[in-house]
Amino acid sequence: MATRPQILRPGDTIGVVTLGSPLSSYTINIGIETLRNMGFNVVSGDYLYSHNGYVAATAQQRASDLMEMFRNSNVRAIIPSRGGVGVAGIIPYLDYDFIAKNPKIVTGYSDMTILLNVLYEKSNLITFHSLLLIDFKPSTPEYNISQFFDATSSLTAPRKLENPPGMPLISRVAGNVTGVIVGGNLTSFVDNLGTSFEIDTKGKILLIEEVSEPINRVYRYINHLILAGKLEDCAGIIMGQCTNCKSSYGKSYEDLINEVIVPLNKPLMTNLASGHGIYKMAIPIGARANLNTYNNTLTILEPTVRA
Repeated sequence: MATRPQILRPGDTIGVVTLGSPLSSYTINIGIETLRNMGFNVVSGDYLYSHNGYVAATAQQRASDLMEMFRNSNVRAIIPSRGGVGVAGIIPYLDYDFIAKNPKIVTGYSDMTILLNVLYEKSNLITFHSLLLIDFKPSTPEYNISQFFDATSSLTAPRKLENPPGMPLISRVAGNVTGVIVGGNLTSFVDNLGTSFEIDTKGKILLIEEVSEPINRVYRYINHLILAGKLEDCAGIIMGQCTNCKSSYGKSYEDLINEVIVPLNKPLMTNLASGHGIYKMAIPIGARANLNTYNNTLTILEPTVRA
């Protein structure tokens, strides 16, 4: 069983860091103000506001910001400002043994996917495919905020994950499997195949979502997973949205699912509200879940935080 971080309560301290691409100070400050208005204390990483081209700072500097949040005994949760690119660059510079002994809530999506999965693999820590700092703003749907706090501020278990009203989950291949959830943004974890940080899907339920990639490129990434044995190894598949993914050569995301994913004959659920879409389900990476496509349910079987 993976390690659960401590529960998040109002009045706790949240550390905010930039681990990938830079973000404007205006947007960062909106997120910080929103968190403070929710009753949280906020501490900032040294390189939170930094800009260095397509990344905020050097890989070592961004890694040091993250490690400092794990060292700070007052910090209960760590929220990155955004994803973008470059998060994979920090993973060789993290102290995974120290993180394992000092578990904290880590949340995010997009390029943060690689960190979420590596922290589970190397530190046995449950992480959260959920909100980034950019999502803490007045216009964020209440569903997204509720999902974040359901995962990080509640001990309820089992807990059924449900899309917002009017957005049904769709079961495509029948099955009933239990396993740990891994995955997230497709391009982010495919990039680490063939490294010592590659994703382990054996016996796992694999989450896949993507954004702004043409379908022929999504097909390329999916085929890479197939050739690497990752889809053969997994117990089941949950497909999130492919947000702003344009059809290519007359083929759509639905065509890709029907022609490539369905024939794998793995229990398959699609249309999950996740990642880059308007609505963002909070999915605990490293937590045990049951995927039952006979009754169209996805259930987290254990608490994802501890008291």
